[in-house]
This record gives sequence, structure tokens and C-alpha cells, in this order.
Amino acid sequence: MKERLLQLKEEALGELAGVQSQQQLSELRIKYLGKKGPLTEILRGMGALSAEERPAIGLVVNEVRGAIEEVIEAKQAAYNQAETEARLASETIDVTLPGRPAAQGAQHPINKVIQEIEDIFIGMGYTVAEGPEVEQDYYNFEALNLPKNHPARDMQDSFYITEDILMRTQTSPVQVRTLEKSKGRVPIKIICPGRVYRRDDDDATHSHMFTQIEGLVIDRNIRMSDLKGTLLRFMQELFGEQTKIRMRPSFFPFTEPSAEVDVTCAMCGGSGCRVCKHTGWLEILGSGMVHPRVLEMAGYDPEEYNGFAFGLGVERIAMLKYDIEDIRHFYTNDLRFLKQFVHL
Repeated sequence: MKERLLQLKEEALGELAGVQSQQQLSELRIKYLGKKGPLTEILRGMGALSAEERPAIGLVVNEVRGAIEEVIEAKQAAYNQAETEARLASETIDVTLPGRPAAQGAQHPINKVIQEIEDIFIGMGYTVAEGPEVEQDYYNFEALNLPKNHPARDMQDSFYITEDILMRTQTSPVQVRTLEKSKGRVPIKIICPGRVYRRDDDDATHSHMFTQIEGLVIDRNIRMSDLKGTLLRFMQELFGEQTKIRMRPSFFPFTEPSAEVDVTCAMCGGSGCRVCKHTGWLEILGSGMVHPRVLEMAGYDPEEYNGFAFGLGVERIAMLKYDIEDIRHFYTNDLRFLKQFVHL
């Protein structure tokens, strides 16, 4: 058996010396070292040897296998090296070429409008205040002159979590919390941006979740004319110096008197078009003088202090500013829509 092994070694090394390709090398590996190769057959037949012969033959088998594997591995390494060198020669890279530019992102149009509005009001001396989106009924309604069973609550179909906890329907609770923290100090000049939630059927102009920005000013001797002047300056900064506003009487439980504010249509400049339904005006926000009851509940004497408040929907502003016809575009994450705002 030893002579057979040595003969097998010479035969294998001889064939390996004449290998011309990786495929031929792979075939010889299988021929001599595979499960059906001669070395495997010899190992299976070692059971017929005596106990004294097995160790000696085992050493010879390992020597023959090691010699064959060593030659195969050396030749395989040579083939691998040659393949690498050939690829390096054929796949040369010009390191002086400019790199591939990364895809450029864009700020979401809602965030762009929020930032623009914040910049305008910060320039007027306002600060930005924020609060929780999951709110207590007290801050969302009661502290705003909307006690339980008040009919005005029917105007807002809310997402209640418990009897006293709900998803806020407006950012007005931030105003109440700010008044509480101020403990009677003035002046207060804040805007409150954030998401709000109302049970509504989603369509082209309505969404169960949207973004509001509300404003609050509290001090001594604040007048309705201060509110009008503030909103006029804001609209002119947002839509252009030619913009005009008009105020119409309205009702909000937390302001008295209250007013709806219209702005000249940005699409037609007030001449009338389909966007403004040929009136030349677009309803843009609600506003009014802070109700004395709201001031009292926050610890302010309404005989000494007063102020105004206003609120607007950011999506409404963005739709007018960028001529967007469907509010749902803001929330579907369609890259074709969002890419339009890369250079705006």
C-alpha cells in the first residue's frame, strides 16, 4: 500500500506540473483529493490493515495529501495573483476625475414656511414657544373659556385618549402654559408652532393632522389696531408689500372681540380668480383680543392687562405660497413632489 501511495504522489505531481488553466487545476483537485479519489479509497481500506501497519500508512497518506495540496494551493495563489494584476491593468481608475455628486436633499415645504414665519415674528421681537401634543382637557379647552359641555366644543371633533387627555386640537394650550409660567409678568410676545389633531375626513383641503402657528401678545394698553398692524406687516413680509388685509367680525370663545382675517389673493393680486372664487380675498387666519376670562384663569388682572391672539394653518399658507392644490401632497412622501422645492 505504501508503494501505491508513493506512486500516486508521483503521478499527481506530474499532472499538476503540466496544468495550464484554473479549470484543469480544479479538475485535478477533485480527481486526487475528492470523495471519490484514490486517496479516499485508500483511507477506506485501512480498516483491513493490522494495528501495527495503520500508523505507518496513515503517516504516508498525510504526507502524500500534504504534498498534493501544497502544489495545488501554490498554483491557485499564482492564478489569483495573475487575475488580480490583469484586472488592475484593464480596470484603471483616473483618480483626477471629479467624484459623483451626492443626491441633494431639500427642506420640506411645511418646514420652509414654518421657518419663514418664525423669522418674520422673531424680527418683530417674538419668541418661539412649544408644548406637548398630547394635552390635558383643561389646557386645551377649559382654560380657554371652553368649559365642559360648552357648545363651541362641537366645532372641534377631537381625539380623546381618556376623559381628560386628548391630542391637542390647537396650539393655544402653549399660550395658556406660557401665561401660567410667567406668573403675571409682562410683556409676553410668543408664537407657538406645532402639529394639531382633529377627527376630520382627509380630502384635498382637510387633514386629521395639520400644522398651526398661533401668536399671543400680553401687556398693558394693547389695542385692536396693534393686532391689525402686526398682521398687516406679517402678511406683507410673507406675500409682498402690495398685500392688503381685511378683518371681519367673528366668534371665538377665547377672544372678544374676534375677527377673521382675509388677505388679497396672491394668485391674482385681488382682481379675482378661481383660487379666491373671484372675490379677490382669501381667508387666512382667526384673531381677536384675549378674553378677560382667559386672563383671569391665568392669574392676570384683565383691568390692568390685555392682549391679542391669532392663529393660522401652515398648510394653508404653503398651498397659497407654492400654488399647491391638494394638502395630501405634504404627507405622502412623494419624491417627485418634494424635489420641486430643492432650489426654492
